[in-house]
Amino acid sequence: MAEASARRRSRSGGGAARRAERGSTVVETAKYIERNIPDFELLTEEALQVIEENAEIVLEEIGVNFVNNPGALARWKEAGAEIEGERVRIPRGLARQLCATAPSRFTQVARNPAKSVEIGGRNLVLAPVYGPPFVHDAMGGRRYATLEDFRNFVKLGQMSRWLHHSGGTVCEPTDIPVNKRHLDMLHSHMTLSDKPFMGSVTEPSRAQDSVDMCGVLFGEAFVQQNTVMTSLININSPLTFDDVMMGALEVYAANNQACIISPFIVGGAMAPVSVAGTLTQVLAEVLAGVAYSQLVRPGAPVIFGAFVTSIDMNSGAPTFGTPEAAQITYGAGQLARRLGLPYRSAGSFNGSKLPDAQAAYETANTLNNGLLAGVNFMLHACGWLEGGLVASYEKFVMDADQLGVLHKMAAGVSVDESAQAMDALREVGPGGHYLGCAHTQAHFKTAFWRSELLDYKPFETWSEEGGRDTMQLASERVRKLLDSYQQPEMDPATAEALAAFVAEKKAAVPDSFM
Repeated sequence: MAEASARRRSRSGGGAARRAERGSTVVETAKYIERNIPDFELLTEEALQVIEENAEIVLEEIGVNFVNNPGALARWKEAGAEIEGERVRIPRGLARQLCATAPSRFTQVARNPAKSVEIGGRNLVLAPVYGPPFVHDAMGGRRYATLEDFRNFVKLGQMSRWLHHSGGTVCEPTDIPVNKRHLDMLHSHMTLSDKPFMGSVTEPSRAQDSVDMCGVLFGEAFVQQNTVMTSLININSPLTFDDVMMGALEVYAANNQACIISPFIVGGAMAPVSVAGTLTQVLAEVLAGVAYSQLVRPGAPVIFGAFVTSIDMNSGAPTFGTPEAAQITYGAGQLARRLGLPYRSAGSFNGSKLPDAQAAYETANTLNNGLLAGVNFMLHACGWLEGGLVASYEKFVMDADQLGVLHKMAAGVSVDESAQAMDALREVGPGGHYLGCAHTQAHFKTAFWRSELLDYKPFETWSEEGGRDTMQLASERVRKLLDSYQQPEMDPATAEALAAFVAEKKAAVPDSFM
C-alpha cells in the first residue's frame, strides 16, 4: 500500500509540474514549416496542359484590362502586347517568358533575424487574418474594429507559437482616418512584434510610406538589397487590374519588395462554375500580374496567389471549406509549381458567425487542403470569421493552437533508430504496457503534439471547473496572452525615428474618412 501511495504521489507531483509548464506564457516561435510529406497532385498531366493552353488563349484573344494606368499600357506595348483602349492582349508565351525572371523562393527578413522566413520551395509560412472591418469577442460581441483591437491582434500574433508572420491589416481600425491608418498599422507591426509583416496596398503613396518606414527600421540601403515586406495585390476578377493595386505593385516591385499576385474569385460570380474554367482564369490572371511585376523590375519577388471560394446559389453568399474550393486549391498549387513560383492559398476560411462547429469544420478542411496543396504562404491562417468580415479574438487563438497540427503533419514520419522503438518493444514484451518503459520516459514530452487550449480532462473534473466550452477556454487564453505580453526590445533611436516619421506624415495632411 505504501509503495502504491508513493507512486500516486509521484504521479501527482509530475502532473503538477506539467500543469505549471503548460501554464507558462513563455513563447518561442516555431520556425517556418519545412515539409517532409508529398504534395497532393490532383490534376493529370493532360488536365494541366489543357488549362495552361486555355490560359494562353484567354490572354491572347480575350485579354486583360489595365484600368486608369497609362504607364502600364506603355510598358505592355513596349514588351510586345497589343493595346486597344485599356485592353491588353498578350501574345502567346510572352507572359510566361516574363515570369521566368521571378525568383522561385526568397527570404523575407524580420527585424529579429531569427524570425526571418523563406518563402517558396518546400516551406510553409503562416500569417494571420487580413482585412476584416469588424471584430468579435465573447464579451463585446460583433463591433467595428479599432486601433486598440488591431494592436491586440498584433500582440496575440507575437505571442503565438505557431504563427511565423505578423501579417498586415489583421483588422481595419475604423476609428483612425482612412488616409492615416496605414501609418498606425505599420508602426504597430514594427514595434509590437519582431516577426515579418506586410505593407499597405490601399493607395500607391501608402505603399511608398511603407517602403520609407522600412527604410527607417532596417536602413534604406538594406531595404533595396533585401525583401522586408510581403504585400497582397488583389486582381479585380475577372481579368481586370485596377490602378490602385497596380500602383502599389509598381512601388513594391521597384523597391525589391514582394507581392502576392492574387485573383479574388467567388466561383459562379467572378469566375466560371467549373473547376477547370476557374483554374484557367486564375492562371491567366496570375500570369498577367506576375509578368507585369517583371516589366517593372526583372527579378522582383512575387507569389502566385489563389483566393477562391464558391457561391451559394440560393443566397448568393460565399461558401468555404467546400470540395470545389479544395480542388481549385490543389490544382492551382500544381500550376504554381510548374511556373516555378511560390504559392499562396488557403487559410482558416469559414462562413460562420461564431467560432462554432461550422467554423471548425470549414476551417479544418481548408487548413489541411493548404498543407497538402503545397502552399508556401498562408494568409488568413488564424482569426477569420463570417466570410472574412470579422476578426475573432477567440477564433484567433483557437486557430493558432491548431496550426501546431500542420507543423506536426508536415514533419512526416521518422524511421530512424529511435523512432523504430525496438528497445521499447523488447523491454515491454507481450502483455505489458509502455507507460514506464525507458523509451517512453525519454520521449513522452515531444512524442505527441499537445494542444495549449483544448480540454481533455475527465468529465467530472471538467464539470467541477465550470463545464467550459472551447469558446470560454479561448476567451481565457486571449486574456492570459494579452496580460502576459511583453513588447520586443527595439533600439531607442529607431523607435524615436519611427514615431517621428508617423507624426510628421499625419500632420502633413488633414484627416479623411473617405
